[in-house]
Amino acid sequence: MLKKTIAGGAVFLAVAFGALLAQDKGKGGGGKGPAGPGLTLTSPDLVDGGVIPDKFTMKAGASVVQPKLEWTNVPAGVASFALLFHDPDGAPGKKVEDVTHWMVFNIPADARELAAGVSTEPKLADGTIQIKGTRQVGYMGPGAGAAGPYHHYTFELFALDTKLDLGPDAARADVMKAMDGHVVAKGVLEGRFHQ
Repeated sequence: MLKKTIAGGAVFLAVAFGALLAQDKGKGGGGKGPAGPGLTLTSPDLVDGGVIPDKFTMKAGASVVQPKLEWTNVPAGVASFALLFHDPDGAPGKKVEDVTHWMVFNIPADARELAAGVSTEPKLADGTIQIKGTRQVGYMGPGAGAAGPYHHYTFELFALDTKLDLGPDAARADVMKAMDGHVVAKGVLEGRFHQ
């Protein structure tokens, strides 16, 4: 009885091991391990999915600043970064495009952060370009009214294999079109807010 159990177990292990090898061959894995983590966007000032502190919102008035943003796990071949901060819960003017709170592109490939309180100049010293969002150039803090539910404000960082041949007069749609086909990785950070 014991010999049959051991033999049955050995056959089961051999079949299971063979199935694993076949799966790896079918995926073209060639024995490589799993892919590493993807582009990760974080902030020491925000908890992903948490409520955005007032100092980063319209509640702060003229003293509003954007939170510090940091990113890791940048893949090879990145030539620049672009960042979009928007409110996908808004649909102003009955249009499909939501509220653009901040859009920045041509962030240098070796950058791994945007410090809090980035200047509102359209062109920064390192070549980074900021376009006019829904209301202004530079960061516009969240301002969803208290009457409704929390809005989900989303930072989207795009790692690109090119620099964009656009200037500060570009519209969000122009930037998105120019990025299309050049995104090698994307990281997202989300915060919630209402007055």
